[in-house]
Amino acid sequence: MEWNSILYDKKHDFVAEYGKGLLEFIPDNKEQTILDLGCGTGTLTAQLVNLGSKVMGVDSSQNMIDKAKEQFSGIEFRVCDALDLPFEKEWDVVFSNAVFHWIDDHNALVKNIHKALKPNGLLVCEFGANGNIATIENAFAKAYKELGYDYRPKFNFPTAESFGNILTDNGFVIDNICDYDRPTILKDAEQGLANWMKQFFASELAVMPEEMQTVVFERAAELARASLWNGKEWVADYRRLRAVAHI
Repeated sequence: MEWNSILYDKKHDFVAEYGKGLLEFIPDNKEQTILDLGCGTGTLTAQLVNLGSKVMGVDSSQNMIDKAKEQFSGIEFRVCDALDLPFEKEWDVVFSNAVFHWIDDHNALVKNIHKALKPNGLLVCEFGANGNIATIENAFAKAYKELGYDYRPKFNFPTAESFGNILTDNGFVIDNICDYDRPTILKDAEQGLANWMKQFFASELAVMPEEMQTVVFERAAELARASLWNGKEWVADYRRLRAVAHI
């Protein structure tokens, strides 16, 4: 899926805003090196610059990296696959916010991160937990299938226990791991849910005409309204998994 960086920054800036809470888990050491894995448009990478001597942002999306370079010209950004990181014992901290649920193979991911970290290196991450956006995804899938399209789940939302096992199996010592509910208000009132689907189901929507996309948005909203509409705004049923671990 190619990301719409403009839509992402304008309508889904809550992703980076909530990610700021992760920064408190970064050690107070201005000499450390920090890799922002899945940096998006660079909002959090720019804040990490204050916490280390060398900071780099990497993302698999060229569109996101182009936007990050445009916004933060003094920071190094690279297009990079999280499952093929070109680093070995190079980073003191690997930081990642709202990324790992897009990656199917968490074992390969964690193995790559371990390879990229220096001895005693630290992983600080947060992403979608088991049950994340279940109501939204189920509503979208039903609306999509009613129009004759085949929806295949693409997210990887693990439990804290299963992800913790992957960490320990790959040589990490867990300092903190938990999952929790985080209901999230979507911008633009009635249009909030459609905006969210346009961004995060972009690849599914790309195969259908625009008028059919509108039908999907309307039907999904109908199905999700009782659970997620509070009378003024859509409140997405987010669940997050946060992990801090070292090698």
